[in-house]
Amino acid sequence: MATLYLKFKESVLKEFPLKDGITTIGRAESNNIPIDNLAVSGNHARIIGEAHTFIIEDLGSTNGTYIDDRRITRQKLLHNTIIAIGKHSLVFVDPDTILADDSDRTVVKKRPAGSAPATAAASPRQQPSVERTIIRGAVLQQPLTAPAENIGILTVLEGSAKDTVILLDKRLVSIGKSAEAGIRLDGFFAPRVAALINKSREGYFITPASRWRKLLVNGTQISAAHPLKPSDVVQIASFRARFSFLEG
Repeated sequence: MATLYLKFKESVLKEFPLKDGITTIGRAESNNIPIDNLAVSGNHARIIGEAHTFIIEDLGSTNGTYIDDRRITRQKLLHNTIIAIGKHSLVFVDPDTILADDSDRTVVKKRPAGSAPATAAASPRQQPSVERTIIRGAVLQQPLTAPAENIGILTVLEGSAKDTVILLDKRLVSIGKSAEAGIRLDGFFAPRVAALINKSREGYFITPASRWRKLLVNGTQISAAHPLKPSDVVQIASFRARFSFLEG
């Protein structure tokens, strides 16, 4: 089911399942998704759902509705789209779809029931163990064929958080330069949101942000939702980390 996660900084405040029809967003309490913040207009935006396709429309708000740092008036929502409204963000999650690898990232393909997302051929390599400190990823989506109680971790090999272990115990963890990102990237050219790591019943998946195509897993460029396996190495610019499960 398609879901919107209302987020403020590093915390998910509430989740809203989406159905066909109109879902309103704004500061007024009469909205389906009320956001109590002065930067949000009383009737700020709405999401139109039809045949499991969702489109967001700005309703002439004062401060605007943003996707990928671009003010929009109307745009189709794709899996893992992050919508910025005032100081809040809304993360659109639809685990039943995967992104098609096209130039404008506007095509969404349904995944056949019972099938897993396509994976790129990879040759996992063992990495030496390092001293580590546990830090928590920010909240942002739902988990591989590992038992549900297994919690994923990223052991940082290179990057600003070197020799740390990032605990992936939330439904959604973002990677980017944004102050709200669960895994922060350094560098002037680093994107605000480069990728998202989702935790679901099927396992952990990593997906590049809609405009970011430089996500590598085991040296292979990833353009759509990709399942993470133990020993997979994720690389975004100078950040490299190895995925595994928390022992014990």
